[in-house]
Amino acid sequence: MRAMIIAFALVAGLTSTALAQTWPANPIRLVVNFPPGGAADVLGRLIGQSLSEPLGQPVVIENKGGANGNIGGEMVARAAPDGYTLLMSSGSMVAINPHLYASMAFDPAKDLIPVASVARVPFYLVVRTEHPAQDFKAFIADLKANPGKRNFGSPGIGSSPHLATELLKKMTATDAVHVPYRGAAPALNDLLAGQIDFLFDPGIAIEHVKAGKLRAIAIGSPQRSPQLPDVPTLEELGLTGFDADAVFGVYAPAGTPRDIVTRLNMEISRALATAALKDRIMAVGNVPAVMSPEAFGERAREDSKRFGAVIRERGITAGN
Repeated sequence: MRAMIIAFALVAGLTSTALAQTWPANPIRLVVNFPPGGAADVLGRLIGQSLSEPLGQPVVIENKGGANGNIGGEMVARAAPDGYTLLMSSGSMVAINPHLYASMAFDPAKDLIPVASVARVPFYLVVRTEHPAQDFKAFIADLKANPGKRNFGSPGIGSSPHLATELLKKMTATDAVHVPYRGAAPALNDLLAGQIDFLFDPGIAIEHVKAGKLRAIAIGSPQRSPQLPDVPTLEELGLTGFDADAVFGVYAPAGTPRDIVTRLNMEISRALATAALKDRIMAVGNVPAVMSPEAFGERAREDSKRFGAVIRERGITAGN
């Protein structure tokens, strides 16, 4: 029996090595587990374009949004681990969703493996320019004067922008009504239309801030944004330790050959080092982030602990 097990392992290893040596021989599908227009979609399309040439195959983007990223995540987790189906996701699907859902059809920590980080995504606290608050102090004063009367949008229950707002509410002893959407872009559209009062944006609102349609009054990162250097961090504004940054990146089904994961990480990291891709990522309010698969996985585990504590303390579940 022991000899059979060893023989099986050797055959599996040889098959995996052969697959990695011939990969990629076909187009690659990159599933984005959020709707078009949001940060995950924008980053996924940028990375897809950057990978096509060095890999010698087209990278086809497929949006599968819903359930805070779970639908697209499960699709990739169930795919063949052959390097032809990959996932572009926010960190929330891996680090946050297991704390939100009583049960999930897959285990992100076991059924997916980290391939490469793509960008650190800061969250900008934005309001319409018509909002009476000109700065953060006035914004908080308005919330305190109108408890439960202001509303905010997010890409979904338990998304990083949602948790950023819950952390803000906790640290400022304020209240506002959560309006979840199926992505960051629909939430931003309703903010522009005056349907909601504020939100934490993952960078897609920067063009509207620069055009004077929106006002960024703070950033939920440990440091200021190079895109909007005049916008103070919430740490500077008195919320000690406030850090709501998320890391978006690429994942693969568990069991994907290590050689393929290494090649993908190398090509993605190489692309992120080019001025052209750096500039395009910075233009949408994000910051390029290069990590090894191991460092990327460790960041997800750290975020899981940090945001899991917020979820438990605030009593957030996927059903509320």
